[in-house]
Amino acid sequence: MPGQGEDAMKRLWGCLLAACMAMGVAGARAEDLPVLKVAALEGGTVNWELDTIRHYGLDKAEGFALEVMPVAGNPAAQVALQGGEADAIVTDWFWVARMRAEGQDFTFIPYSRAVGGLMVRPEGGIASLGDLKGKKIGIAGGPLDKSWLILRAYAQKELGLDLATETEQVFGAPPLIMESALSGEVDAAINFWHFMAKMETRGMTTLVSVSDAAQALGLDPETPLLGYVVSDRLVAERPEMVAGLKRASRAAKELLARDDAAFARLRDQMNAKNDAQYAALVAGYRAGIPADAPVDQAAAGRMLTLMADLGGEELVGKVHDLPPGTFLSQ
Repeated sequence: MPGQGEDAMKRLWGCLLAACMAMGVAGARAEDLPVLKVAALEGGTVNWELDTIRHYGLDKAEGFALEVMPVAGNPAAQVALQGGEADAIVTDWFWVARMRAEGQDFTFIPYSRAVGGLMVRPEGGIASLGDLKGKKIGIAGGPLDKSWLILRAYAQKELGLDLATETEQVFGAPPLIMESALSGEVDAAINFWHFMAKMETRGMTTLVSVSDAAQALGLDPETPLLGYVVSDRLVAERPEMVAGLKRASRAAKELLARDDAAFARLRDQMNAKNDAQYAALVAGYRAGIPADAPVDQAAAGRMLTLMADLGGEELVGKVHDLPPGTFLSQ
């Protein structure tokens, strides 16, 4: 009997040793994967997707390890990308077009087509764009915000109304603009989609969506504005990693589009104050998922021309025509 006990103990130790060795091999493989570092706004909605990619191992499945580098804002992310501290960032393709025109070769992988809009309080007495004359508009994102520029063009086309001269604009951070609109400090507000979702649950309504305004201007509302931006050098040197990022992003979107549990695990980082806000944020994210198809470059070119006309060199530099390579072709 003692011999049998010794044999059993040996088998147990053998299993434990094999398990440890297997774990070591798995760990080594994970450590050996090339790292792709994405600089992302701390607390931004892109983190929902990045967290999903990492949690479900969608990066590992594509042969790379995703690392998230929190940054304080979009300018900091752009500096990190240009300086080589980050491999990718999420920003709009207008910046990519501007950089390419200046000789810096970055390219764009679609992430989201979610856009904002102009919201009002039902009791505020504003039922149309014409009612904004002499009123105060709160705008998140600054005077070159794309939503503001598109809505300006739309008001000019539909009513001959120059919102820039016929209204007073107040620029501020999205949370400040939201609270100013809710309190009535401003008469209308242009905000980012996730703040619009929260504003809607607190009683505000959309007077004009940027998507509808864009369509009325002959633009394609399906054109994604935000995307992952990487260098041409990374595409050339690590094409499999860039393709893997694109596939991992799509896999995360498909998971979040259909699996409520995948979203539920993100709830704590979504800053939803209640169930209504949470539901609105989920719906807004899902509505902003772009089609899994190449970007219509002719439509993007029309949008760039409009942005150049309204925002000038401060927004797009000297570029007026879409530079080749702005959108990743592979």
